[in-house]
Amino acid sequence: MGAMAATPDDLFAFLDAHGLAHRTRWHAPVFTVEEGRALKAEMPGGHTKNLFMKDKDDTFILISAHADSELALNRLHRAIGTRRLSFASAELMEELLGVTPGSVTALALMNDIGGRVRFILDAALWRHDWLNFHPLTNTGTTAIPRADFERFLAATGHEATLIDFTALE
Repeated sequence: MGAMAATPDDLFAFLDAHGLAHRTRWHAPVFTVEEGRALKAEMPGGHTKNLFMKDKDDTFILISAHADSELALNRLHRAIGTRRLSFASAELMEELLGVTPGSVTALALMNDIGGRVRFILDAALWRHDWLNFHPLTNTGTTAIPRADFERFLAATGHEATLIDFTALE
C-alpha cells in the first residue's frame, strides 16, 4: 500500500475531527455480502457492497450499493457517462484508495487526495438513516449517520452521484 494510506485509527481521528458520529464493531474478516448476513442482523441501517471499477479512459469509479441491490453494471456506464466499466486492479485500488480487495469502502475516499475517484451511491442505500461500511479493513463495520456521511464526502472533496440501480435493470 502507498505510504500515505490512512489506517482505521486515522479514519476515526478524521471523523472525530470533523464532528462526525460513528460507531464500529470489530469482527472476523468479511469478504462477501453473504458472509456478513449475521452481522447485518445485529447492526441497524443500510449495509453495503462496494466495487472499484474503471473504464478504458482511466475513469475510476467507486460504487457503494445496498447489500441486496442488483447491480446492472453492463448498463451503468450509460447512466453515468463513461465507457464500459470493468473491475480495477488490486494495485490501482491500493494506489488510489489505500485498501486491498475485500476491504473496499466509501470511507477510503479519504485516501483519494488527488480526487481521481468518482463516487456512485445507490439510491436504495441512501434511504437508510445509518450507513455501514468497512473502516478501511474488512475486520470491522463502521456505522455513520447519513447526514454525517454526506459531510464526510464534502470533507474529502467528493460528491456522490446518486443512481437508482432498480431503474437500470
